[in-house]
Amino acid sequence: MGDVLAGIHSTWEFDTDSVIIRYERGIRTPKLFHVLRERRIPYSALSRVEVSEGSRRGTVALRAVPRPGADPLLDAADGQLKESCDPYRLLLPVGKQTLAEYYATELSSMLGTDAGQPAASHLVAPPEAPLQFKAYDGKAMFDGKSVVFRWFWTGASSAKWKAGDQRFAIGELAGVEWRSPDALGGHLRLLRRGADAPDEQPGEPDQDPATVVFGLGYGLVHESLPLAAAVLAAVRDAEPAPVLETAAAAGAGRPASARPGRADPADIADRIRHLGELHEAGLLTDGEFSAKKADLLAEL
Repeated sequence: MGDVLAGIHSTWEFDTDSVIIRYERGIRTPKLFHVLRERRIPYSALSRVEVSEGSRRGTVALRAVPRPGADPLLDAADGQLKESCDPYRLLLPVGKQTLAEYYATELSSMLGTDAGQPAASHLVAPPEAPLQFKAYDGKAMFDGKSVVFRWFWTGASSAKWKAGDQRFAIGELAGVEWRSPDALGGHLRLLRRGADAPDEQPGEPDQDPATVVFGLGYGLVHESLPLAAAVLAAVRDAEPAPVLETAAAAGAGRPASARPGRADPADIADRIRHLGELHEAGLLTDGEFSAKKADLLAEL
């Protein structure tokens, strides 16, 4: 399409396979947009496009609705973002309603046949590491490979001080739990793999060394959500391809990630063989095949 549509707080540029959203850094622009700066949203990541009345008087909103599971930022947010902080919403003067409807029609025509289905993997790139933010009881940092929590003596509980500063490699994590700082009890919790026993279940956020607690003026949305999204994306990228995990689970009677100790060499060989079949079928690129094969060999 190649067109550019400028709105309030952001500008959309329509490329051949994606829409590039550039966010302004004005005083009235949501601070989350300051951090996001620019995002490329593939049309394949969208489920529908709609036009509605804007939240401000005299405005209209053009909104692209992403497919569930396509964007790690929205996965981490889990529906907790305020409308004003919606990164997929372009606010326009009401005089541009006809233009908004035109682009909504054009965008809709670019969507694929699977637009109504959840995405099997993240299709939108996560915020880039390194990222960090200050919470009430500690500082959280993510360098792309591991998450570090460093406790503040002014806010951390005695349980966290006793546990000491924490470092979690991505391979140790199963996901993240983000509760908005705008709500009571806001926190960022790292969900660890294999925490199935009762004594391994996470406790209250202020007592759990795998959790930083937000407070008034700390862990703001624009600082904490991008980090949560980047960690979530890294965790998902480190997981085996879903089809391989399902096959392994069928053979072993439980998820591959739950098997203790070293993996069975025969099982690894079968999974690599299946990986080769996916590669030959064109479902995996050369790079994806090599990376996933290396991950499987590392389990031996």
